[in-house]
Amino acid sequence: MPPISIKRYVYAPLLGFELFLMVLYFFFVAYADKDKVKKGKIVGFQETHAMIFIGFAYLMTFLKRYCYSATGYNLLLAALVIQWSLLCQGFFHMVDGKIVTSPKLLLEADIMSATVLITYGALLGLASGTQLLFIAVVEALVGSVNLFISEAIFEISDIGGSICIHAYGAYFGLGVSAALRLMKPPPEALSAMSIRPKDMHSHTAAGRVISIRVSKQKLQIDTPSYTSDVTAMLGSLVLWIYWPWFNSALATTDVEQQRAIVNTYLSLAACTVVTFVLSAAVSHKPGKLDMVHIQNSSLAGGVGVGAVANMYIGPGGAIAIGIGAAFISVLGYRYLSPKLEKLGIQDTCGVNNLHGMPGIYSGLLSILVAGLANYDVYGNELYNIFPATSPDREKSTTAVSTIPRVPAMQALYQFIALATTLFIALTTGVLTGFLLKSGIFTRLKEKERYDDEVNWEVPPLTV
Repeated sequence: MPPISIKRYVYAPLLGFELFLMVLYFFFVAYADKDKVKKGKIVGFQETHAMIFIGFAYLMTFLKRYCYSATGYNLLLAALVIQWSLLCQGFFHMVDGKIVTSPKLLLEADIMSATVLITYGALLGLASGTQLLFIAVVEALVGSVNLFISEAIFEISDIGGSICIHAYGAYFGLGVSAALRLMKPPPEALSAMSIRPKDMHSHTAAGRVISIRVSKQKLQIDTPSYTSDVTAMLGSLVLWIYWPWFNSALATTDVEQQRAIVNTYLSLAACTVVTFVLSAAVSHKPGKLDMVHIQNSSLAGGVGVGAVANMYIGPGGAIAIGIGAAFISVLGYRYLSPKLEKLGIQDTCGVNNLHGMPGIYSGLLSILVAGLANYDVYGNELYNIFPATSPDREKSTTAVSTIPRVPAMQALYQFIALATTLFIALTTGVLTGFLLKSGIFTRLKEKERYDDEVNWEVPPLTV
């Protein structure tokens, strides 16, 4: 009889947590009453589902030897967080001691899972499976609390989640990375090849080796291949196509939803065009496009417009926001990412440039637009988008104040929510990172990073 290996039970605690979730669902979760079930399709649910399970997964397949982990862990983390965050968010809105399920609640749980996947992008190839699972449980819990603070206490408008989802997920991940201090190994630790320094400017330039069945010791594995970059582009296209429905899914009226779709679509289109222009302008090889920018920065327009997508920013304003998001993202990839790397803050997918800074940008825009909002422009829609400004709003037991807000006060709360989110994300991310450095969790050695073979049964290595 072969000896029993402890490695076979590395995910055993996950089964225990799943059983714990099952018990909580038995006691605290119930179906909605038949007469309260809304008929018809919940717009944005299936589109968001596709973004979470296909778009995010394939966008992270650019590493040539980490595609199994990119898609596989994406599936695991999303499936876990959807169950956990439904509970975490639902406990704030219980009816007679029960969390009443609905497609809308599932949609909100789907959206919350995006925070964990954004964090995963920052730590892609750097964190072990057990570390990722611990991050998912902690981040979804804290993220649900932060969302409640922003929406129920500060009563802000953030329909596309640029503040509470994108910025939160990015800076939670960067906080973890900063605590772990995952200094990038020297090239020789990842490859026996001679890589010229000028070819190490980004993960899209080095390691393009034309060879069949090369040995693992002679393959730099923290870089993409031609094929892996194409599959990552597939993920980018799925996200690009469905982003307007992600930003509009939680709209309360058809008019608001249509405006969010139009604004997001125009912002994405403008951002994409400008991304190509800037990529050729700032590339290490003048005039050539960098696939990192095309895969990622072309999506920044969806994040940049997220917090204001349902507001009256005008079609021209939506295009302007997309242009600004392209500048922030492309220049961030080109100039800021290398500086963070030197500080020991690894960000494998560059989530700071796609989700973090564009999320802050969108939050700042929401401050401006909220401060300019008035009844003459919005009509009664003003009270749908900014419920705290309604003179007839119901008394809330959670809000800071029940006095109707003027636009300037709403703008102030938009700022407070943005600052609070960043503070919570960074501090809890750093604390989580320090906990991950304890001996409880399996840690990847330098030679094990970016390599599926550590955790998966993989076919022979080819390029």
